[in-house]
Amino acid sequence: MMTTAILVEDEYLAREELKYLINKYSSIEIVAEFDDGLQALEYLQDAEIDIAFLDINLPSVNGMLLAKSLYNSKCPPKIIFTTAYREHAAEAFEIEAFDYILKPFSEVRVQKTLEKLTQQQVETSCAPELTPSNSDVKESLNLYQNNRIRIMPVTDIILACANGKITDVETIHGLFTSPMMLSDFVEQTNNPRFFRAHRSYWINLDKIEEIIPWASSTYRIKLNRSDTLVPVSRSNIKPFRELMGL
Repeated sequence: MMTTAILVEDEYLAREELKYLINKYSSIEIVAEFDDGLQALEYLQDAEIDIAFLDINLPSVNGMLLAKSLYNSKCPPKIIFTTAYREHAAEAFEIEAFDYILKPFSEVRVQKTLEKLTQQQVETSCAPELTPSNSDVKESLNLYQNNRIRIMPVTDIILACANGKITDVETIHGLFTSPMMLSDFVEQTNNPRFFRAHRSYWINLDKIEEIIPWASSTYRIKLNRSDTLVPVSRSNIKPFRELMGL
């Protein structure tokens, strides 16, 4: 699966050097470049990426504030700071930054980071997920609402959404939760009529009401009885189109 990244760097030469090294030592696809933190933040409202290379001293919104915003998102990308300032390193690792590379860049240092990054992306890749179909398909699940347990037919589920270590579940009967992460919830349910449209969303294909074309040849999905517009991530576009005959 393709690994995507953005570069947020206001120094043109530094940005070009970093881009050169990324292309030389990895197969990471740079999908966008910015010289302003606010522009990057606006882009990330609708885009899903795997990695963000961030300078810290940026116009409008500095890289540390941008990183903190990404860190608190539902599906944070790996953050790699690229900066001339040593003093922010401790703060960077408080938000679990993947790495902190000082400028001027050392080619060997960047290469090692990219090798480590590529290996971890392979190990933790959020690949397109169609729920496997076999004989052990769940007919119902135990969901929670106001300290009560509801035995919910799987067909009544509209979508499930990652929420940290729990999963929010929209159903035709209202909003419920499951005390497990979305990946475990998907594996437990094991129903071929559902699709992992995005690393944060798992949807009931039978509840799709509208497929809305979106930026970068992606889609937003409107589901029956739900106000949530579910994004289809770029990595899941092809299997979604095949499923829906698009």
